[in-house]
Amino acid sequence: MHGVDRQLPLGDEIFLDHIAHFVPDRTAAQAALVRAGFAPTPVSIQVNPDPAGGAPKPTGTGNVTAMFARGYVEILFKTADTPIARELDAAIARYPGLHLAAFAVADAAIAHRRLGEAGFRTQPLVAMQRPVETMSGPDIAAFTLARIVAGQMPEGRIQMLTHRTEATVWQPRWLDHPSGARGLAALTIAVADVNEAAARFARFTGRAAAACAGGQVIALDRGRVELVTADAFRTRFPELAIPGLPFMGACTIAVASVATAERALRQGGINPRRAGDQLIAPFPDELGAGAWIFAA
Repeated sequence: MHGVDRQLPLGDEIFLDHIAHFVPDRTAAQAALVRAGFAPTPVSIQVNPDPAGGAPKPTGTGNVTAMFARGYVEILFKTADTPIARELDAAIARYPGLHLAAFAVADAAIAHRRLGEAGFRTQPLVAMQRPVETMSGPDIAAFTLARIVAGQMPEGRIQMLTHRTEATVWQPRWLDHPSGARGLAALTIAVADVNEAAARFARFTGRAAAACAGGQVIALDRGRVELVTADAFRTRFPELAIPGLPFMGACTIAVASVATAERALRQGGINPRRAGDQLIAPFPDELGAGAWIFAA
């Protein structure tokens, strides 16, 4: 699983928690996840609690998720005209696809303070929640976000969070997938200046960058971020066109069996390419530009 085999971090650990596709059509994107061998959750509309005790306020976005034994993948879509929804619209105008990477930490307040000390301009901590159905009835998924002012990480919406309701978010009934997906292992981003991007991600995560083929990698306590040149990205993914730099172009999903994942993909009409002991499968158009890497 590329690191600590635990859902949530402890102490000063930091995990690659989830990534998100920004999409214009939630129904089509949800169906595309099913075709690719995932078992997505029902739609959930995100809200911010009212500090004064009033009704929660919509954030302007909703989600559907594919929950794994370790981490998850999210679809984000617009539900109302709000500042955060306008950010989503602007990202989709660049290209539909991956635009968010969230890193889990044990204490978002400590992470928030560290980001400021590392030179990032931070936004106030925010408590967010979304309604979730459980086997025993309605519940709430709650988490605290540590975010920075937009524009400092041009790769997308890069944020820290602390989960408050692990059992509600990772319900056992959503963890089994026809593809055998078990965890989110890596995010690969094509960038114009690898050294500059790696230095920023190192400051953001508090983890050092190291050289890798075609770029640099930030190894976390669970998962990793790969920052590569456009040429290196094209060599690795010749079937993909880069819509512009930076480009969150690929994510690695750990699976129980590559053969099982390949069978599920082909049954859904998706034809992956073998690359050694891995599978490369471009996202269906409904999920935007990019590709999955499936690895046992």
